[in-house]
Amino acid sequence: MAADERPQITLITPPTFDAETFSDRLGLILDGAEIACLRLSLATKDEDTLMRAADAAREAAHARDVAVVIDDHLILAERLGLDGVHLTDGARNVRKARKDLGADAIVGAFCKASRHEGMSAGEAGADYAAFGPIGETSLGDGSRAPFDLFEWWSEVIEVPIIAEGALTAELVERFGPVTDFFAVGEEIWGADDPLAALKALLKPLG
Repeated sequence: MAADERPQITLITPPTFDAETFSDRLGLILDGAEIACLRLSLATKDEDTLMRAADAAREAAHARDVAVVIDDHLILAERLGLDGVHLTDGARNVRKARKDLGADAIVGAFCKASRHEGMSAGEAGADYAAFGPIGETSLGDGSRAPFDLFEWWSEVIEVPIIAEGALTAELVERFGPVTDFFAVGEEIWGADDPLAALKALLKPLG
């Protein structure tokens, strides 16, 4: 696959991490792989924990010119000097996020497997639409974003598309030609060497 056709990578943080040590772990991955964007996807609702984690991640990412977005927290995105938000509820808040954060911010929307939701997000001003999971999972209702959604989108829609959820090397190979980005997170963080796990996952891209 030619370099200019190769999908870019969004790295998703673990749902919990130690802010003291995570920036070093993150730095190793950012130094060893080409990452376009870091997505802060934290389970906690504790503002202090969120802010400490976001600070640590932003420091490591911005030092390497990697953009940082945070799941859903518009106010924190602004307050912490992040690059934007990743909205997990589809198109519903895209217009508000764009209005609040301005034209230069990154605003993305996770649209599960809904073509309609993705198109609505794009029309409302989203910079990308993410769909997933594309792999086998017992989470949620078990439904998957199908290959033909990505195939159709890549031919018809200008808004960039992200494939995510339960990725395998086989899925990366299959979806590579029809997606602009892969979002990778849980697939690598459980490994002893997350960077090696990432490289193995992305190997089919060449």
